Formats: sequence, structure tokens, C-alpha cells
Amino acid sequence: MTVTPDLLRTVGAPRQATAADREASPAPAASPDLLRSVFRRHAAGVAVVTAHGDRPVGFTATSLTSVAAEPPLLSFGVGTSSSSWPVLSEAEFVGVHVLGEHQQRLAETFARSGADRFAAPTRWSAGPEGVPILDGVLAWLVCRVVARVPAGDHRIVIAEVVAGDPAGEGRPLLYHQGSFHALRD
Repeated sequence: MTVTPDLLRTVGAPRQATAADREASPAPAASPDLLRSVFRRHAAGVAVVTAHGDRPVGFTATSLTSVAAEPPLLSFGVGTSSSSWPVLSEAEFVGVHVLGEHQQRLAETFARSGADRFAAPTRWSAGPEGVPILDGVLAWLVCRVVARVPAGDHRIVIAEVVAGDPAGEGRPLLYHQGSFHALRD
């Protein structure tokens, strides 16, 4: 049997909205505050993304997502107004660090605008491809950037994993309701 649009309508399947439908009743734009309010209720793991150009840069990210296993791809969002963006916009490789509950101070440092994120007490070393690798994290990856996709005032960076270490000890750091938290038993 061939499934046609008429058959789908006959059996009660939902119909895809057409361009004419969307023009007739455009969806109202939601405010940025609505999005922020909803996502404050969404608990997210905390990562730090690093890169190296003329200087090491990094930022705290809660937008880390596994994209595909074959090839191993991940994504994260970064604001184009971020002090890290000029280096990240050109970087061929990035470091992605999953933070542990003991690293709230590190997460705060990399989230703070204008902070010297790689000064003491931050401990790090140059890893594969010269990417800054942070000490004491739960896990880290070095990834080759394969795409930077415009998304409003951000870019979604898609990167392929080339190296890493999942052997750190501890439990993950979480971000919820505007602050960092540890898992409860």
C-alpha cells in the first residue's frame, strides 16, 4: 500500500502545516524571559569549553549535547558576544571538560565575565592539539570543530571527538535555578 497525504488525512493522521497555514496564523514570538524561566527549571550538567589561539580561552557551558556516536559528535552553544568567541570562531580544536561537584569554584570562574580564567588557582596543561586541558575534571574530550551554525545571538558548535579521558572520579556538577548543585542520594 502506498501512503499518500489523502490516505493520512482519511485515517486521522495529523496534517503538516503548510506555508499558507503559517502565514494565516503566525505564532506570537515568546520573550527571552520566558525561555530563561523555563530553562531555569531544567537541570543541566556543567562543562567548561576551552580553546587556544593567541591565548587560552574558555567558558562554562550547560548546553553540551551528544549528537551522534558514529562519527562521535557533540555540540554546544556559545554567545557571539562572549570574550571567548573570537578565538572559538577560528579554533580548529576545542576541549570539553565535564565538571565534578567539587568544581563549583572552577565553573564560577569560567562563567565570570572579565575573569582571568587560566590564572591560579586554575590548574591546566596543554593537551592534544595544544588545547588547554583542565586538571581534576570528571572527564575531558578534545574535539575537531566541524561546523559553526548561526542561532540567534549564539553559534551552535558541532565538533568531532578525537581524544579524551573519562577516568575522573566523583559525581557531576549540575546547574539548576540559576546556581550550581550536587546530586543528592
